[in-house]
Amino acid sequence: MEFKHKKLANGLNIVAEVNKDAQSAAIGFFVKTGSRDETDKINGVSHFLEHMLFKGTDKLSTHDVNRTFDDLGAHYNAQTSEENTIYYAAILPEQLAEVTKLWCQLMRPALRDDDFNMEKNVILEEIAMYKDLPQFDVMDSCRTLHFGEHPCAKSVLGTVESIKALTSGQMREYFESRYAPNNITAAVAGNFDFEKICDCIENLCGGWKPKKAERITEYFAGTAKKEHHKRKNLNCQHICLMSPTVSYQDERAYAATLLAKIIGDDTGSRFFWELVDSAIAETAGMHCEAMDGVGAFFSYIRAESKNSPKAMQIIEKIFKSLQEEKISTAELQKAKNKVLSGITIKNEIPMGRLVELGVNWVYLGRYRPIEDEIQQIKKVTLADIQNLIEQFPLTNFTQFSIGPEK
Repeated sequence: MEFKHKKLANGLNIVAEVNKDAQSAAIGFFVKTGSRDETDKINGVSHFLEHMLFKGTDKLSTHDVNRTFDDLGAHYNAQTSEENTIYYAAILPEQLAEVTKLWCQLMRPALRDDDFNMEKNVILEEIAMYKDLPQFDVMDSCRTLHFGEHPCAKSVLGTVESIKALTSGQMREYFESRYAPNNITAAVAGNFDFEKICDCIENLCGGWKPKKAERITEYFAGTAKKEHHKRKNLNCQHICLMSPTVSYQDERAYAATLLAKIIGDDTGSRFFWELVDSAIAETAGMHCEAMDGVGAFFSYIRAESKNSPKAMQIIEKIFKSLQEEKISTAELQKAKNKVLSGITIKNEIPMGRLVELGVNWVYLGRYRPIEDEIQQIKKVTLADIQNLIEQFPLTNFTQFSIGPEK
């Protein structure tokens, strides 16, 4: 595989990993914007805007967009997080130029008032739908509780109130400030002609005007607050815990990923043996989310109401034991094997490599080949894990739970 990079005069970065042995290709536009870049007044606009791009441009209708993607045979989608909005497509190499042209056009959408008013109802329905999913709701609410006044506290979906009050003018203003070319990375992976794709992107995007698109990235240790909400029609307790850890830019993020695997992987972890295998909880897992300038461990537990106090006792015991009983060599090696398998399998296809390629450039401003990532995982030591535990004790967690009224 060969890495290539070109920066347009307006600041848009094109990063690519060419693999002539691949049977497919993938392209993605990574916009460094998400709910953390919004104000409370326009919370949810990033996700709403993601929907609006598929409504077309001044020259392309919604029907044109859907038909073109379909005619090309593209596997396409988009996603919005607290920090990034990503638009992507996986396709046959011979169709890559055409799907690239389509995405370039869609990155400058019409944002028509009629489309905006219609899509607003879709967003409100989506908020209602996720409110009916306790697992999503408890984790979203815990994030807000954990981050407090920090920008990462904002929900990706926004609130019913913020979406109802949002105007198309506010969306256009947000788009102009955040979808600047110097805040966008175009990533391409697989079997393709780099120069041809660069020419395509430059021809269609080279005239975009750069703008200042800053982000607040200060570290935040979390509030460590505890809240419980009662809700009708629930039979189980849904519990989310969050505690601080390192950012994406910190090399210790590899150790944090491994620690989360040791504690809360869905098989063979401490949570699994002490909570799930013992039938105290139906589900118990942990993952590490390393973000821009800040990071957090997320734990999600679902258990019968009668078992939830016992589940929390066990979790606190597990967290405390980390500071008293060191992680074993066998536990660390097992976690490494799992993470390395996941990385290798995901990166065997261009679509898997695309996300790593784009995200690494957005956060680090550099290329990180899979071989380097594998080596970083392999070289994590027990001392690295223990130092992380000492600096970021998991006992200092925020807790949000939702359970039945009785």
